[in-house]
Amino acid sequence: MVKDKKLKPELASGFIDRKGNELILKDRLIEIIKRNFQLFGFEPLETPGFEISENIGKFLPDEDRPMSGVFGFKDDKDWISLRYDLTAPLARYVGANFNDLSKPFKRYQVGTVWRNEKPGPGRFREFTQVDADVVGTKNILADAEVAILLADTLVKCGLSKSDFIIRVNNRKCLTGILEGLKIKNEKQIINTIRAIDKKDRLGDEGVKSLLGKGRKDESGDFTKGVGLDPKQIKEIINYINTDIEFFREAPDASYDGISKLYDEGIKELTNFFNNTRVSEFRDQIVYSSSLVRGIEYYTGTIFEAELLFKVKNKKGLDIEFGSVGGGGRYDNLVSRFFKNDAPATGISIGLDRLLVAMQQKENNNVENIGPVVICVFEKNQFLASPGKDYDITAPYYKILSMLRSAGIKSEIYSGDGSIKAQMKYADKRNSPAAILYGENEAKLGIVTIKNLKAGKEASTKIQNREDWRKNENIQETVKLEDLVNEIKKLL
Repeated sequence: MVKDKKLKPELASGFIDRKGNELILKDRLIEIIKRNFQLFGFEPLETPGFEISENIGKFLPDEDRPMSGVFGFKDDKDWISLRYDLTAPLARYVGANFNDLSKPFKRYQVGTVWRNEKPGPGRFREFTQVDADVVGTKNILADAEVAILLADTLVKCGLSKSDFIIRVNNRKCLTGILEGLKIKNEKQIINTIRAIDKKDRLGDEGVKSLLGKGRKDESGDFTKGVGLDPKQIKEIINYINTDIEFFREAPDASYDGISKLYDEGIKELTNFFNNTRVSEFRDQIVYSSSLVRGIEYYTGTIFEAELLFKVKNKKGLDIEFGSVGGGGRYDNLVSRFFKNDAPATGISIGLDRLLVAMQQKENNNVENIGPVVICVFEKNQFLASPGKDYDITAPYYKILSMLRSAGIKSEIYSGDGSIKAQMKYADKRNSPAAILYGENEAKLGIVTIKNLKAGKEASTKIQNREDWRKNENIQETVKLEDLVNEIKKLL
């Protein structure tokens, strides 16, 4: 006889389970972000997880094969894919409902997205994004507004202003530089942008290799380069190392006449910083010539929120965490669906990455308080009426109703263990208290409350056996009608 094969309880690569404190903090962050987005005038929208593949398009970075960065399948009619962001579905929604929407249309969305990419530290194949977008305006004020919204939201989530910066650039500037250098091949332009996008990870030398003949990584894998000449590479490296203070104080920036498109980008940046400079986040929203963002659909202003403090990885080592959000202007994405002009700009916060960072902030320690546990005594400890089966849980439901009606998390122990096992269960659930209600308590109309929170705190101070005897029964007996008030004191 062949024995049943036992499955390994392993997660697929790039996915993660979450529970307890982590989810409580995640829910808290979502509520803070949603409330702040509403404060800035954005309304909620929900779109499906799956979209027709052709509609969401192929705009992910680091992918040469069409749609290779997504999860999808073919149904009876179309290829459909799990969405890889919330922006492409928004474009489809606006295209379908354009005539019924306000202009501009301001929406936010919280949703899960999926990317079929190589996972890494803090980089998952399934993650949650929170987006806010303004569709239907070319006004640079909208770009400034969403950048300020991003900064304001991070502060309200618990970061200090010194914890992050929002780096800003304009795609027209880089595209204009490439135009001035006679780089016009579309594939070369896209691959150049992708190479520059790796500057923070690979440094100038790594970018130079990718712009030239190519680069071999530590594993020996070779990535073919863009094939630019040394002069073109030098000009590009010079550009991405422009002083970060370029737009800090100057009311107007100088235009170098590199190309018409470059000049247009500089003017838009000047307008952008004229708006953000008068906000409370003037020191957090800064120019960064090396910022390009790898997603292809950006057309103008782009921004990225970067954390400045280090976090610990699984090995306990301090590492630079990097980006927790970003966005930019995408003026052509919506117009793929109809003839109307629908320029747009928006931001996206990577909630799972922000969550990892916030868990390491001292002011974000979240305690997952469990339910009050009502312990169950054996049947013979209650007196049953002669000739009747006695429902052993009946007295406990009365207590349970009292607690839940008062908004107190509570439950009757539903396992098969002894009182000792029930106490162990309550401890694992991080319960603030356990309730003991046996035959004697029932006769006297009282209830015994075991203060597990105080017991846990006292146990850290125990030095000897005598201390343990003094503290092992930290409990009190109160009248049943006073139970709710006494439990509230423990919470």
